[in-house]
Amino acid sequence: MENVILIVHLILALCLIGVVLLQRSEGGGLGMGSGGGGGGVVSGRAAATALGKLTWGFAIAFICTSLTLTILAAAKSESGSVLDRITDAPAPILETPTLPSGDTLLPPSADDAPLLPQAAD
Repeated sequence: MENVILIVHLILALCLIGVVLLQRSEGGGLGMGSGGGGGGVVSGRAAATALGKLTWGFAIAFICTSLTLTILAAAKSESGSVLDRITDAPAPILETPTLPSGDTLLPPSADDAPLLPQAAD
């Protein structure tokens, strides 16, 4: 479920970037350079173009998927912090190494002292 929402979120982000880049630049930040009558953000008159409506639609859908992903991530992390999960993890079980012949390799015991050469008389 989370992966599907994440893929939709990424597609929406790419569509939103594309639609914004396709729009005509009207010059000036926030519509301040549009000469009196304007159609900018400050004037109160909303852009009625198809690209403008599409941009709003993609933006609202993008925010909805962002909130959904945030809620899903918060629900997963209720169990505690990441450090708690690391310290509570069981230690890995190490296997006893085997020799190519199939025999198990055991650690040396105290009786297996290295042989020393006999002293010459």
